Amino acid sequence: MRAALGLARRGLGQVWPNPAVGCVLVGGGRVVGRGWTAPGGRPHAESLALAQAGAAARGAAAYVTLEPCSHHGKTPPCAEALIRAGVRRVCVAVDDPDPRVSGRGLALLRQAGLEVDLGICREEAAELNAGFFSRINHGRPLITLKAATSLDGRIATGSGHSQWITGARAREAGHRLRAEADAIMVGSTTAIVDDPDLTCRLPGLQHRSPVRLVVDSRLRLPLTARLVADARRVPTWLITAEGNPVERLEAYSRCGVEVIEVPAGEEGVDLAAVFTALGRRGLTRVLVEGGAHLSAALLRHDLVDRLAWFRAPMLIGGDGVPAAVAFGVDQLDGAPRFTRLSVAEFGDDLFEFLTRDDV
Repeated sequence: MRAALGLARRGLGQVWPNPAVGCVLVGGGRVVGRGWTAPGGRPHAESLALAQAGAAARGAAAYVTLEPCSHHGKTPPCAEALIRAGVRRVCVAVDDPDPRVSGRGLALLRQAGLEVDLGICREEAAELNAGFFSRINHGRPLITLKAATSLDGRIATGSGHSQWITGARAREAGHRLRAEADAIMVGSTTAIVDDPDLTCRLPGLQHRSPVRLVVDSRLRLPLTARLVADARRVPTWLITAEGNPVERLEAYSRCGVEVIEVPAGEEGVDLAAVFTALGRRGLTRVLVEGGAHLSAALLRHDLVDRLAWFRAPMLIGGDGVPAAVAFGVDQLDGAPRFTRLSVAEFGDDLFEFLTRDDV
């Protein structure tokens, strides 16, 4: 099952709105087929593994990271494909919360006389597809806030100098996070001041650049910005408040930018409405890379599910730019708390991946 989970991870960032699934078929004491969800969400992992196995699938055991689908969509149900192939046993890591599937895939397999085991590596599988589960259960993608800070939580000096707080290995790890995200989000100030590309620039993974999201309630982003200039090459979505001038909206659209209008809110836009709109468009995993005001707003509204935190062994001081501006914590029991899921070292820098305690 852990081999299947490793295969499933290859699909992260590439398969939305579908889940990232891995499948390993074992027959005669050896692996006879492997598959993972293809870019765009199909073919499904089980179909690819069965095609690779061919006749060797008969009598084999299938290890699948998510309950096989049971509904007829753009592809036939994977549960029926496993039955037709003559698989004798199916081991499933976690059941699928999608109401079109939930429990039905397992029931189909059992009704056909297959042996079914559920729950092997359940926690790992649930974390892998936490974004898909969030979209199904809450109507919005999983939101991961990423920061690269000094030991005292600063992302730049008082003059705005920030390149580079963390070292090369940590920055490479940050690009791997981009490669596994459906979309990457910044606020308008970061987009204007830094004029970033927001692409994955790791060798061999440039094609895995996520959708680029800019939260810009007043349409401040210049049409000359990099995010606008190459919007036809890398998808760029501009999220703004309703009621902006039509001619300005059309100017972005002519450049290839998709404009998403949402109701206004305290932060210029209603952030809950923003992520609901992104969920409707199929996004399951959004990586937020700043800036300090957007980060604070997300924390204030309890919209941060995970933290991806890089820390460099340096101190900048109180005149530096914080990772998040004030967001209204007066008492410690009102502060959002996180549980550490993993820790890694990248050169001299430390990386912590954390989850909200109540998520």
